[in-house]
Amino acid sequence: ALWYLMMSVTPTRGCLLDLPWEDILVPHILCHLPLQQLLSLQRVSKSFQSLIQLYLANMRCFDSSQIGPAIPRAAFVNLLKDNEVLQQLALQNCSEWLTDRELLPVIGQNHHLHQIQLKGCAQLSRHALVAISLSCPQLRQLSLAHCEWVDSLSLRSLADHCKALEAVDLTACRQLKDEAICYLVQKCGRLKSLSLAVNANVGDVAVEETAKCCPELEHLDLTGCLRVKNDSIRVLAEYCPKLRSLKVKHCHNVAESSLSILRSRGVELDVEPPLQRALVLLQDVVGFAPFINLQI
Repeated sequence: ALWYLMMSVTPTRGCLLDLPWEDILVPHILCHLPLQQLLSLQRVSKSFQSLIQLYLANMRCFDSSQIGPAIPRAAFVNLLKDNEVLQQLALQNCSEWLTDRELLPVIGQNHHLHQIQLKGCAQLSRHALVAISLSCPQLRQLSLAHCEWVDSLSLRSLADHCKALEAVDLTACRQLKDEAICYLVQKCGRLKSLSLAVNANVGDVAVEETAKCCPELEHLDLTGCLRVKNDSIRVLAEYCPKLRSLKVKHCHNVAESSLSILRSRGVELDVEPPLQRALVLLQDVVGFAPFINLQI
């Protein structure tokens, strides 16, 4: 596709750039090209540079993975400096260069964002989350996995201003405790997916409040939440009839006595039933799965 666009510049073929830019080229042609190729097109001519700048200003989705995590911070700022219509922003694992200085201007001028992915962006600060909460009232999906700078105050700001949230990933946000999670779910009752994984500060109080405040909940990740016990899993089963998956691996205080209720409803669990788990362990030891008379 890139070769075709470049060849179309020759006078004998007529110029692709003669087509309407905003009606044809931007929405129907350029949108199908990888971002890396679009950036290469800028070097073809000044006209192509203007066309790509127009495309970038009207781009609805920006995914850093299409360019690579090593994108220079100055290039990122330049790419989005004129864009005020972003709906999806994916900057996962850009911790080597992404700071508040680069992110805040983009957030501040894009009030229609409904998906933001910041997984692993460790150099940001709580100011980034406050800016998101104040600028993005339509936000529905937010990933803050492994962002240990997220604290209870910034999460409160998010809960106060982004009540349409449906999916939040707080994996390994280790500053957060039960009280902060409770405030979030009380304000954001539309949540369908929530990850609290790898957080030793999260316990039954947060899980029970989530169950009672979020009846639409479908996916909950509690992996490694060591303070979660059977009682909260039973509350989850009672209050969340739409639950489809639950992760409780390494939750050593959660037993089959509570999980069996969800298992009987067809909820996908990441731990095997005790008998099946025992058979797997035995197979690993002796190298085969024995026949067992369950009537004994």
